[in-house]
Amino acid sequence: MNDQIKLPVVVVTGLHRAERRRAVQELLDGSVNGIVLHHDLRDASTGTVHRELRDATGSCAAVDVVLTNDCPCCALREDLLPELVRIADAGQHGLAVVELWGGSDPHPAVEVIAGGEVNGRRLDELVELAGVVTAVDPDRLLGELSVPDDLSEHGEHTSSDDGRTRAEALAHQIEYATTIAVARGREAGLSMLRQLHPMARRVLLGTGELLRAALGGFDVAAARDRVNPALALLPQAHDEAGVATLVWERRRPLHPARLYDALEQLVPAAQRSRGRFWLANRPELMLAWDAAGANLAVEECGPWLAALADADWDCYPPARQAAAALDWHPLHGDRIQQLIFTAEGLDAEGITELLDSCLLTDAELTAGEQSWRTLPDAFEDLLEPVA
Repeated sequence: MNDQIKLPVVVVTGLHRAERRRAVQELLDGSVNGIVLHHDLRDASTGTVHRELRDATGSCAAVDVVLTNDCPCCALREDLLPELVRIADAGQHGLAVVELWGGSDPHPAVEVIAGGEVNGRRLDELVELAGVVTAVDPDRLLGELSVPDDLSEHGEHTSSDDGRTRAEALAHQIEYATTIAVARGREAGLSMLRQLHPMARRVLLGTGELLRAALGGFDVAAARDRVNPALALLPQAHDEAGVATLVWERRRPLHPARLYDALEQLVPAAQRSRGRFWLANRPELMLAWDAAGANLAVEECGPWLAALADADWDCYPPARQAAAALDWHPLHGDRIQQLIFTAEGLDAEGITELLDSCLLTDAELTAGEQSWRTLPDAFEDLLEPVA
């Protein structure tokens, strides 16, 4: 029986370097013999990662690590995990803080830590993932969610082929964390944070409350579901301090060509929009909508359960089955349009009117599914061709 006390690990992320460093230092100052592990990816495009270990007094050790396959997650798996095992085995530190690189997405990093194994030893038997913290300057948030700058333009990318925008990275960092550490800021930025992730714990930096919040526990599976478009509980309608969230829900399918033509207006209409939707010519496919900084990603996220035989439902998680069954429509099953738009000065009425105009008309709806499948495949440049 292994009686080793598990090492608590807190992952800290955030594009705003000053606030991220403040959060890390606050965690160190409040812990007993805490230590920080940080992989600096500024030279990742040339195949080198700078790994730094430091405690509350300053730098402990620094070493250059070769980046394998131009893959930041590989660097975590091959260098961070052995370091965490070594620190856990030494038993000299009461907390390990994993400070991620500025543009890093915490989701894959957390999955690597939670499911990691080193020389046959499972990491979850040695360490306990206690929390994920995103540090944010709310006064920068609205502006940075409004522009399409790439991470690479600011030297914050994680690899040579990282084409994400700063707005995309920032939104995903906020929506994945369990704790948001914020600097003092104007109410509009704080309202945006609350609407992007209503369930997160928000802690003001410098109040001494961060360590307790960060150690509140982290459910990896629940976090995975929370950012999974097929399962995510999306924010509710809200309007506060000039920032509003619109929830647009409809049942009938969207006309692919009309929606595609509307993207030029819809995508920049909100600083953040996301959700799930279905196109009339792809009635079996759930699609994810993910937009930030005037850039949109559309991805396939599996079939609607209405398109499957009953026996195939068992291939999907119970939570997915329950959600489909509870919100079942007699004609369309679990197929639904659920899009969420959040912005300062949001034109909710205009967005609603534009989206409604993209739905099938009564005549198009009555024509039936075989007719829908013949509609122009306007999303062919964003999705796999229709079979």
